[in-house]
Order: sequence, then structure tokens, then C-alpha cells
Amino acid sequence: MEDQREALRKIITTLAVKNEEIQSFIYALKQMLLNVEANSAKVQEDLEAEFQSLFSLLEELKEGMLMKIKQDRASRTYELQNQLAACTRALESSEELLETAHQTLQAADSPDFPQAAKQIKDGVTMAPAFRLSLKAKASDNMSHLMVDFAQERQILQALKFLPVPSAPVIDLAESLVADNCVTLVWHVPDEDSKIDHYVLEYRRTNFEGPPRLKEDQPWMVIEGVRQTEYTLTGLKFDMKFMNFRVKACNKAVAGEFSEPVTLETPAFMFRLDGSTSHQNLRVDDLSVEWDAMGGKVQDIRKDGKGRTASPVNSPARGNPSPKRMPSGRGGRDRFTAESYTVLGDTLIDGGEHYWEVRYEPDSKAFGVGVAYRSLGRFEQLGKTAASWCLHVNNWLQVSFAAKHANKVKVLDAPVPDCLGVHCDFHQGLLSFYNARTKQLLHTFKAKFTQPLLPAFTVWCGSFQVTTGLQVPSCVRCLQKRDSATSSSNASLT
Repeated sequence: MEDQREALRKIITTLAVKNEEIQSFIYALKQMLLNVEANSAKVQEDLEAEFQSLFSLLEELKEGMLMKIKQDRASRTYELQNQLAACTRALESSEELLETAHQTLQAADSPDFPQAAKQIKDGVTMAPAFRLSLKAKASDNMSHLMVDFAQERQILQALKFLPVPSAPVIDLAESLVADNCVTLVWHVPDEDSKIDHYVLEYRRTNFEGPPRLKEDQPWMVIEGVRQTEYTLTGLKFDMKFMNFRVKACNKAVAGEFSEPVTLETPAFMFRLDGSTSHQNLRVDDLSVEWDAMGGKVQDIRKDGKGRTASPVNSPARGNPSPKRMPSGRGGRDRFTAESYTVLGDTLIDGGEHYWEVRYEPDSKAFGVGVAYRSLGRFEQLGKTAASWCLHVNNWLQVSFAAKHANKVKVLDAPVPDCLGVHCDFHQGLLSFYNARTKQLLHTFKAKFTQPLLPAFTVWCGSFQVTTGLQVPSCVRCLQKRDSATSSSNASLT
């Protein structure tokens, strides 16, 4: 009996679910009926408005053409009537002169005949009839104002409802990724003069191949694209790839999206490794600010005695940054003493890489470069063979110099507020640029024997790093041109 009750409950539950589905479907059908009425009324209203605008245009065109005919008729009538009046007057004068001549000829024996004959001769010479042009000044042909609307009639007869535009096809061969810009090119397989604009969508991804349906990154939308190509500028490539798709739209409807494509966006992406930073440096993702109260410990002197550290030379033994990334230094302690340094979290062991650093101009000291991960916790950038850097000093005396292995080369160039760093590991080149003008400031030439890490130092100031950048094309060109004549480690004194 209990089994029968359970079976009946299941049947009732199933029936209740089915009833809810049918009710929902009935509601959806009723809503669709209402939508059909509303939408059909809307498109009918739009259609009538379109035809009314067409009628108005035809009426305007008709009025303009009728006005042209009337103006041409009035102009020709005026010319011909003036010519007709002149000819009529000349004819009347001629007929009077002819009558006078006949009368004079009949009185040839009169003593006044010579005088009369001379007057007639002079009158004939001055007669208007001999000054007239006997060619009509205007033609009576008006055929040039006739029209033939056969072609237009065919066009009007071919009018139909707007078709759904075909899905565009993205041309990967013509598309380009360079200088943190992406130029996308596409075409429409079927010629369609009704296309008004295109909608381009893109998103970043770390997955190669077709876009994944359940991906966290949302599609970014660019509307109103009028051409069949578009360039996205000022991008930051913090992921390995980008997905793209595009659809065509006319005045009424949008077509289907193109088949999505994936473009590789190679760039050097890293973050600052808070676990390596000096205690006086506050690290927040890609920005650093010097904090004089970051640590209060004893500085270690050679004689074994301790003294309270000042903000200039205080060591640090604090907690790692809350945004700590995997460290390339293993279990080593963070930098301390006067090495106000922090490293990047991504090793450079091949290829070309580029990043930029903007520092506050009022920083007392600032340095940017690269270092082996074996750089000692007490060692400062540029003062050992394990690091290379450009250093700006605004303390006591202002200097701008390249440093490596405790050798210094003073640079004769204005100090920019934003520096670009280009590292070509295999070629052994480390170049620094004015990030805004791309002026080459200095190039180290070395044989890197270990993987490198981006390295930064700041005292009484702050800086911000920009990563996810591609090597600029102009930097590549400058590197090739200047590689033979660039400064090297041997030039440091």
C-alpha cells in the first residue's frame, strides 16, 4: 500500500510539474500574441512613414522639375516675342519705304526726283530690316526637359523588406597585432548596400583556440563602426590571447556574429613580488611608495654594535605584501639595510621584453633595471655584478647615471619622468628609453648567465610600473640601428 502511495505521489508531482510547464507556455504564447500585435502595428507605422517620406521626396522632385520647365518656357517666350516685335517693326518700316519708292519712281520726270531718290536710297541704307538676324534666338525644342524614370521604376519595383545581413568574415591575414594595438579587418561575403554599421566585440583570454562558452571575461562592445576594419589602441595585454567577433547591422536588424577568431597578444606581464621588498617599501600590485616608518630595527655594524636605523638606512623585517606573488628568490629574506629594492615576480630567461616605469620627480633616489635572483639582500642595484640599472639621484647633488658592478656612467640627457626598459636576453642587450619620446638613453651589453628579474629601488618617493606591453616597433628599429655603437659595461667608469 505504501509503495502505491509513493508511486501516486510521484505521478501527482510529475503531473503538477507538467501543469506548471503548460501554464508557463500558455502565458508565453499569450505574451507572444500581444507582441505580434504590437510589433506588427509598429512596423506598419514605420512602413507608412517610409512611403510617406518617399511620396514627399517625389513631390518635391516633381515641383522642382516643373519649375525648371516653367522657367525655360518663360525665358524662350520672352526672347522669341522680343525678336517677333523687332521683325514686325522692321517689316512695317520696309513696306512704307517701298511704297514711297514706287510713288517716287512714277514721278521720275519731276524736277524733285533726284532729291527724292537720294532720300529713298538713304532710307534703304538705314532700314532696320537690313540689321535684323533672321535666325530665331531660341529653339522650340523642349525635349531636353523630358525624363525617363524606367530605371528608377525598376528600383522602386524591387523594393522589399530589409534582409538580415550576412555574417562577416574576419581576415586573419590582414589583421595585425603590434605596438599594443590590434587592427582587425573583415569583409561581407554577400554584397549588401543596406549595411549601416558594424558591431565589434572582443575579450581577453588565456586560452588558445575557439572562445570558451563559460569564460569569466565579458565581451567588450564597440558600436557604430562604419568601415570594414577597426584599430584598437592603447591596449594592455595582461592575457595571452584576444577573441574577436563582428556582426553587420542595417537600419532594422543585426545579422549573426562572424565566426570568432583568436589572436595571440604576446607581451611581458609581471607583478611586483612583495615578499622581496624592503620593509620601508609599501607594495600595491604594480605601485610602490617609500614609507619611513616601515621598520625600526638595528642596523648591523662591522664592530658588532648596534644603532637605531634612520629612514635612510633602516633594515626591514616585516610581513610580506598581502599581494605576494610567487618569488624567484626561493626562501631568501627580503631586501634590507640601504637596499630599498623590490623585484618582479617573473623570470626573464629568453626573448625580448619591455616595460615602463613612471616615478615621482621629487623622489630623492630612484633606480630601475634588472638583476639576477641571487642579488644579495644587502646589495644595491648597480653596485654588484648581479644587477644593471639606471639611477636618478635628487639628494644633495642631482645625477642621472647608468650603473653596473659598482661602475658609473653619467648620462648627458634630460631625466624623463617615465622610463622604458627593453631587455633582449639572448642578444645580451638591456636598453633604457624615454618612454614618451622613445629616445635611447643607454644600452648595456652583457652576456647574461642566469635568468633575470625586473628590479626597482626608491628612497623617499614612489613609482608605478606598467606591464603587459609589447616591444614598440620603433624600439626594435632603434635597437638594430644602435646595437653596434651603443654603450657597454666596459664604458662605465
